[in-house]
Amino acid sequence: MLPRLDFDLLRTFVTVAETGNLTRAGERLLLSQPTVSLQIKRLEEQLGCALMERTPRSLSLTSEGETLLSYARRILSLTDEAVARLVEPTMQGLVRLGTPEDFATTHLSGVLARFAEAHPNVALEVTTDLTLNLIERFKEGEFDLVLIKREPMGPTDGVRVWREPLVWASTRPDPFERNGPLPLVVSPHPCVYRKRATHALDRAGRPWRIAYTSTSLAGAQAAVRAGLGLTVLPKEMVPEDFFIIDTAAGAPDLSDTEVALMTVPSLSVPAERLAAHMVRSLERRDGTGSSRPWNSQKTIHISE
Repeated sequence: MLPRLDFDLLRTFVTVAETGNLTRAGERLLLSQPTVSLQIKRLEEQLGCALMERTPRSLSLTSEGETLLSYARRILSLTDEAVARLVEPTMQGLVRLGTPEDFATTHLSGVLARFAEAHPNVALEVTTDLTLNLIERFKEGEFDLVLIKREPMGPTDGVRVWREPLVWASTRPDPFERNGPLPLVVSPHPCVYRKRATHALDRAGRPWRIAYTSTSLAGAQAAVRAGLGLTVLPKEMVPEDFFIIDTAAGAPDLSDTEVALMTVPSLSVPAERLAAHMVRSLERRDGTGSSRPWNSQKTIHISE
């Protein structure tokens, strides 16, 4: 017979994977570090495979652990949703969430709608802003939860919930064939995407200039459509009427960035439920039903 998975062990496993540390996982679960370690060992024994590779200074998931993490989050998400419907229908409170505008527009609508349906008495106060402003306002106590764009890093400062491949986007098929400095449409400084664009061009020895600055995704897209310049966007957020310019067409590589979830030390029960819901929903990359396949865009490359 196939082994039966223990939900408590799965929750411990997911928490360790999210925090990257047995001690921090224990603090979140109110368990001792030896108990957390023992539960991971029991789960590995049930499944007959190693889920984590541990050294005195690091912890990483094995390929089997990566596979289980996706399933475990989905299992726990459905479990929590069922419990919420039956046990917590009257849970009340206010949750203050800060998020970048473009991420909220593209990925959060479905996630928040499902949470609101399961918890109709919880009020959500969602504020969009630039990442730097979100971090400062979070430190000042304006938010319970905040999603921020950042360079890829470990789990020491928030839980990574999204990986974003960045691309060059333009309404012109040949922006890198133009002479002179490249005109850029960017967000105000500091911005992860802006930094990636200018550093990539500097490494490639390509001159550039800031042609247009906008604090909103819609404003930046309008500027690109008006021919004011090219921009950098997450691949899933490129409009259908834009071209994706790849490295074969002269575009320097941008690599990935990530979105992380930061929380206050003592979360209310509604905020804790929303945090867990967002992590599991976004990990499945189904935050919105309108996402297009990545190959639906017009990618520009040099034909043979």
